[in-house]
Amino acid sequence: MDLEIQSRNVEMTPRWKTEIEARMEDLRRGHDDLTHGRVTLTKNRHHKKQDHVAEALVVVTLPGRHTLTARKEDKTFEEAIRSAFEAVTIELRKFREKRAETEVRLPPVPPNRGVICKLFPDEGYGFILQEGGGEVYFHANALHGLTFEQLEDGTEVVFGLEQGKKGPQATTVQPPPTVATKAF
Repeated sequence: MDLEIQSRNVEMTPRWKTEIEARMEDLRRGHDDLTHGRVTLTKNRHHKKQDHVAEALVVVTLPGRHTLTARKEDKTFEEAIRSAFEAVTIELRKFREKRAETEVRLPPVPPNRGVICKLFPDEGYGFILQEGGGEVYFHANALHGLTFEQLEDGTEVVFGLEQGKKGPQATTVQPPPTVATKAF
């Protein structure tokens, strides 16, 4: 990871630089995909709150051009650095939680396999001959990833199964998952 350390209106001390590098290394250990980090220390000369003159700004970049920022002010640079790194750690956790929530979750593959054996297109239903024997009714509304027009006798499908009023019926019908093959 690329790390920039800067200071404004104050001379960077070796102690602050060492602390920043150590805290960034700790952060990187927990988040090894960080691509860039920048820390800027600024002394606020004309700050309204005279007791908060030290400011630390921590900026980290993740793949996909995601940038997280934490800016903290305190009485000393050591306290501002600590607070800013704690804040950016929290922001990283929140970012990852939000990303995990929004990731596309594929629905589970239905457990039953079979082939289409009878179609009644005008009525919008058909039957599946399931592995091991026996016919299962399905309605066009149960199709996922297929249209009724794509079906023909012998089309392989996977399906969910439940007991209907007149016998077994498919709750979902979809194409079987494709298996990626490697060329050797």
